Amino acid sequence: MTGRKSVVKVQIVGEEYSIRTEASPEHTLAVAEYVDRAIRAVMGSGGVIESHKAAILASLQIAAELFKEREATAELTDSMRDLSDDVRRWLPPAKRVAAGE
Repeated sequence: MTGRKSVVKVQIVGEEYSIRTEASPEHTLAVAEYVDRAIRAVMGSGGVIESHKAAILASLQIAAELFKEREATAELTDSMRDLSDDVRRWLPPAKRVAAGE
């Protein structure tokens, strides 16, 4: 984040949007491209014709990806905490106190 807002024009399913954001233009364009691909994939799978319905289904898929990544991050954090606790026990007592015990 840069701290100041800028306006980035993006294209999603043929529509242009002006996004006001603190993120870099490159980040904003990458996110818009990801959303565009997700909506187009839903539309290309058949069954859904209206772009607003495809956008909702794509949003659900993206949210599911986010939840899965959050769960994986939490599992990794727990594993790292457990490993840190194991390593801390191997340290000399003076170092254990300094390490947070």
